[in-house]
This record gives sequence, C-alpha cells and structure tokens, in this order.
Amino acid sequence: MIEIDQNGKKDFSSIQEALDCLAKTPDSGKGETLFLHNGIYREQITVRIPHLTFLGEEDGSTVITGCLSARMEAPEGGPLRTFRTWTCFIDTHDFTARSITFENSAGKGTEAGQALALYADGDRLFFDSCRFLGNQDTLFTAPLPPREIEPGGFTGPKQNAPRISGRHYYRNCYIEGDIDFIFGGAAAYFEGCTLFSKCTDSPVNSYVTAASTPEGQEFGYIMKDCRFESCCPPHSAFLGRPWREYAQTVLLNCYMDSHICEEGWDDWNKPEAREHAFYAEYESFGPGAAMDRRPEWVRRLTKEEAGRFTKATVLSGNDGWDPE
Repeated sequence: MIEIDQNGKKDFSSIQEALDCLAKTPDSGKGETLFLHNGIYREQITVRIPHLTFLGEEDGSTVITGCLSARMEAPEGGPLRTFRTWTCFIDTHDFTARSITFENSAGKGTEAGQALALYADGDRLFFDSCRFLGNQDTLFTAPLPPREIEPGGFTGPKQNAPRISGRHYYRNCYIEGDIDFIFGGAAAYFEGCTLFSKCTDSPVNSYVTAASTPEGQEFGYIMKDCRFESCCPPHSAFLGRPWREYAQTVLLNCYMDSHICEEGWDDWNKPEAREHAFYAEYESFGPGAAMDRRPEWVRRLTKEEAGRFTKATVLSGNDGWDPE
C-alpha cells in the first residue's frame, strides 16, 4: 500500500507524483492501493495504471478538487472545451475508488459551462461510497459518441481514440450537478445513489442524465434504489434527455422529490430519439413520480421486464465481473 499525505509524512504528498512514480516500477498494474489520507488535494490527475485502487481515509474528507471549465481560454487560444476540464481522468481498466470525493468547483453551468469532476473511460470501473461534486457535466461515463456534432466538440485526450464500451458500477454514491450532470455512453449501474439537482435559477434547472448509449449496445444507464433529490423549485428538473438518439436510461424503485417535472423526461427536440431511445421506469415513487403524466414514449416496465436489469446481467459480461 502506498500512503499519500499532504503534510509530507507518508510516501508522497501528491497523488499524481505517486502515480508517476508507480508507472515507472516493474510491478505497475499488479493491484496496488493508494491510501489517501484526509485532505483537499488540488490536482488534475490522470490514472493510466490498471488494477489500481484509491482508498480514502474517511467518507467525505478525502477530496480531489479542480476548477477548470469549458469557457476558460485554452493555451493555444479559444475555449478549453468540455473534455479537457476534468479533475480526475481514469484512462484504464479495473480501477476502484472507495470513499473519495471528486470535485470540480468551477461554478454554475449557466456561467462556467461544462466542468468535469470525473472523466471515466475504461472497463470494470467501481466507485463505492464516493462523492461527485460539480455543476454541468459533473460525471462523464465514457465513451464519447462516434462523431462530433460541433467541430472540435470532442477536443481532448480521447478525441481520436478507439471507443471503449466499458462497464461502470456506482454504489452508495452522492452525485450532484445542474445540467446533464451524469452523461456518456458506458453501461453504468447506479445502486443506492443520491442524485442531487442544483438550482440555476432557470425555468429548467437541471437534467440529471444525458446518455449517449451506442447503437446496438445492450445496456446504458440503470439506476436502482436511487434517490432524486434537490434544492430546486417544484417541477423544474428532468430525469434525463438523450445526448444521442439511442440513449438508454432505466430507473428501478427510485424515489423522486417534487423538483422532477411531471413529464419526467425531455426529448431534446430530437423526434428520432422518441423512436430509438429507451427510457423506462419501474415502481418509481415520491412526489415526482407522476407516471400518468409521463410521455407515451417512456416505458412503464412490468415486474418481469424490470427483472432483466439486474446488476449481474448488466455488468457480468463475458468475464463474469462481480464488483464487491
């Protein structure tokens, strides 16, 4: 185990310094754990070592934070854009984080634009009892879609890289933001998580999800036993909208507070998404769970249909992955 402490009393005082050193060792990628002592680590970090675990000392007290945002000026001129704003970039497989807070403090999306707390690109990524703090685009569950809509929109480290259809598991996590604060194309299972919509003082304050599930991928986002909470006024937030037309988001036994609009979902003015996207709910409850007000293109799952979306079914794949 490698210990990191900002006071310099352990192996390293910087997370990235520890990662850079570990990458040079012969045993890199064989299951190392980085123990992060309590503190606020103001770093932009990149993880490319597989089979690595980040372990926080205490829930909520081990914070990795940054403040880059899409509207900042890039070194070469022009805007920085979305996919260079991460605080933490996971670009590997078999990564685990426990009791870590990932934060981007750039500010409201209406002012700062997109600002990633975590850019997660890889397979078999597990986040247990973590917090993701931000505003617009807090959590990106890669891969990127195949093509940009706006030229230069994918500027960043994976712009021209092969797309990896990874599996992610988020258990007992707290995720907050305002616009599209969970987005991307991974097959991602969220269990027992709190999804908190922040107020932007706009008619629509929040879209929780913006999936871009690739065409032909069996699963997108599944959220089981999660809570949609907020400080927003009633009926001013949507559960999700399709970043791409084959978006998939399924909610199972989720609580929804009154901030959720009665229609629940928005089609982002994409008529084709109504035909190709898969938005579905089973046993939603709470003030925002007005299923009789949902659009006709949102599925109401039967018990039998909901049974298809188990953690094992979504995450096991061909290798039997069972994160615990």
